[in-house]
Amino acid sequence: MDSKPKTKVVIAGGGTAGWMAAAAIGRTLGNVVDCTLIESDAIGTVGVGEATIPTLLTYSRLLGIDEAEFMKAVSGTFKLGISFENWTDVGHRYIHSFGITGQDHWSAGFQHFWKRGRVMGQAEEFGDYCLELVAAERNRFAHLPNLGLNYAYHIDSSAFATFLRTMAERHGVKRKEGKIAEVRRAPNGDLSSILIDDGTELEGELFIDCTGFRALLMGETLGVGYDDWTHWLPCDRAIAVQTESVREPVPYTRAIAHDAGWRWQIPLQHRTGNGVVFSSRYMSEDQGMDHLLSSVDGKTVSDPRVIHFRTGTRRSHWHRNCVAVGLSSGFIEPLESTSIHLIQRSIIRLIRMFPQNGISETDRDEFNAQTFYELEHIRDFIILHYNLTNRTDTEFWRHVRSMDVPESLTHRLDMFRETGRVFRENDQLFAENSWTQVMLGQGLEPQSYHPMADQMDDDELVRLLAHIRENVEKTVAALPSHKSYIDSFCAI
Repeated sequence: MDSKPKTKVVIAGGGTAGWMAAAAIGRTLGNVVDCTLIESDAIGTVGVGEATIPTLLTYSRLLGIDEAEFMKAVSGTFKLGISFENWTDVGHRYIHSFGITGQDHWSAGFQHFWKRGRVMGQAEEFGDYCLELVAAERNRFAHLPNLGLNYAYHIDSSAFATFLRTMAERHGVKRKEGKIAEVRRAPNGDLSSILIDDGTELEGELFIDCTGFRALLMGETLGVGYDDWTHWLPCDRAIAVQTESVREPVPYTRAIAHDAGWRWQIPLQHRTGNGVVFSSRYMSEDQGMDHLLSSVDGKTVSDPRVIHFRTGTRRSHWHRNCVAVGLSSGFIEPLESTSIHLIQRSIIRLIRMFPQNGISETDRDEFNAQTFYELEHIRDFIILHYNLTNRTDTEFWRHVRSMDVPESLTHRLDMFRETGRVFRENDQLFAENSWTQVMLGQGLEPQSYHPMADQMDDDELVRLLAHIRENVEKTVAALPSHKSYIDSFCAI
């Protein structure tokens, strides 16, 4: 029997998005897919996203990546959460950490028992009951048995793309160097081929658009429109620069709010990633540049890069025979390090719905529905950080504090304020503990707690809170420093 011909997949664009797609498709579908990636060395990538969230571990395990090898290749450090500074008030700080805080009951989250303890005057800060948060504060890290510590990575994104390219090519993915000169369409409107500047024409049955903000396939060629979310998320500029490391890397990302946005600080083994995000309506690019360069520690080792963006989403993420992945599909600022996660989710979603005998319209509709659902959830979580603030010291903060927000976010805020309840639906990215940590960190405390907390007598509740906190302290005290663990596990 003749074997079925392989499905021709063409990936337009490299960078993190292109090579994540190529490596995953080559690794999982290499026997049934003929995959080619088009990339030009003359075209740079945005490449500012160097902080990740724990879902990247799922991608790594899917591809069978050796963690120590990977961490060495990307000069990686470990990440236990994000430190938010100056968001609630100038001078205020809290950490949104990974993992779980305290001990939930099936009927009510730990925040209800903690709230009752606060009313009694017997509970410490909410974060004191979270292993990851306390470990981050103490600058400690180690792999614990049974996935006992939830973590992610800080990585060099350019090195990450190179690492993935090696893996993808090992699994049969072909790379074609060159600039895209023309994208051609079939009579039925689908994409048919891509012409490169050297005259080579690459035909395909499925195309993946990883061409960044330009969205050469999905936007320019297929004309898929864009929904703008800047009325909720007004920041539209970023400037990135790398500096020499001047201190030991901490196991968390820093997100430091300023007069018209925020800036990031991401420690790698060999350097620190820095950037400033701001709204051009409230801060000029010259002012943003001055703010960034006056705030960094250490000598700069790269030229600052200015990035223009517009927060929002494509109106379709799989249209005809083209799937947009990464910046071509939309953009949500990297405040909660979701950029690489969204790339990963699109790739895994595509693999799960990969066409067998032509593209199924129902699969395409389901792909888009799942993508929009996830994007809107993440959008609301990012808006939360801006809208729930006490700051009124600048026009920017007065605006985001008073702006209308999506009804879905208003409902979450009202429910937590009134009852302390948080619910996670349909495998949403940010679980109950993330919403609780950020809402508490931004100054919103519930007015009441679940009656289940009153089922415990006072002494029992005090013992429970003390036991959880003591276990956290004991575990953290036994961990090595973050730097010493990196030195023993994955030093470059």
